[in-house]
Amino acid sequence: MLVISEKEIQQSYGMKDAIADIKAVLSAHGAQQIDNPHRTVLAFPQHEASALYMPSADLSEEVSAVKVVTIFPKNPSRGMATTQGVILLSDAENGEHLALLNASYLTRLRTGALSGIATDFLARKDARVLTIIGTGAMGFEQAIGVLAVRDIERILLVNRTPEKAQKFGEKLRAFGVTVPFEVCEDVSVAVRQADIICCATRSNEPVFNGLDVKPGTHINGVGSYLPDMKEVDNTTISRAAKIIVDDLAGVKAEAGELISAANQENWSFNDIHGELYELVMRTKTGRENEEEITFFKSVGAAYFDLAVAKGVYSQSKERNIGMEIEV
Repeated sequence: MLVISEKEIQQSYGMKDAIADIKAVLSAHGAQQIDNPHRTVLAFPQHEASALYMPSADLSEEVSAVKVVTIFPKNPSRGMATTQGVILLSDAENGEHLALLNASYLTRLRTGALSGIATDFLARKDARVLTIIGTGAMGFEQAIGVLAVRDIERILLVNRTPEKAQKFGEKLRAFGVTVPFEVCEDVSVAVRQADIICCATRSNEPVFNGLDVKPGTHINGVGSYLPDMKEVDNTTISRAAKIIVDDLAGVKAEAGELISAANQENWSFNDIHGELYELVMRTKTGRENEEEITFFKSVGAAYFDLAVAKGVYSQSKERNIGMEIEV
């Protein structure tokens, strides 16, 4: 079995790789070649934390994976990462365990790739201002995903702690992003200027007012992943001309803002325009005019992790990356 560290993955596998591999698995999902049982979530309320166990299989390529990811928001005070994870990749023809991969970066990367794909179909082609709300670890790959598909000229950063937003911008710069960034302490100002908004928080309350969203804006919501979390308000949902989701079954069980909206009288899950694979397969339309407000909601699914793990494993074998161990 090949053991591949996060550093090795980061050196060999990036956003363009992830976007290509996620598009391929979305097409496989559309062709009903993906087995994706619902994930198991273990909650640890005393730590405001959770652990997620996520199995999946690609039946056409006969490969399976299980990701285990833990999310402990108080960890930074201990000098530890908030999110930690591993992916076990296995051969579904003979049962051989192929690779064990660090999953923290890959989780952020595949989520950024999903938003990048959604943005490519749903954001205006002339979108130039990106607002990031929530400048934690997940937000970084959100920015990189959008930058991979749109010519952004200005990035506005919003965080409860402005110093963290400043460090986020400096990290973008160190990564090689030359787009100017600005820390914005007033979220309404940042939202009103945005052509694209990425929300990457663990908030239980909406992080902006839907009335501030200008016509033609595209929104990616990736931070809330439990029924009691809610980044986006009902006003935004009611104003959205198209709502696209990454995985409908997962969203119905876990997307707090959509669950909340479905409990109101003027919206239901039947109002969802489609799933992301339907845009990739061109069976559903993306943006149709310059005035539409569009919303992509992602809660994640195991087969997205399978896609990037498979891609990393293939590259690692070709480039002789990782450490072989016997199990």
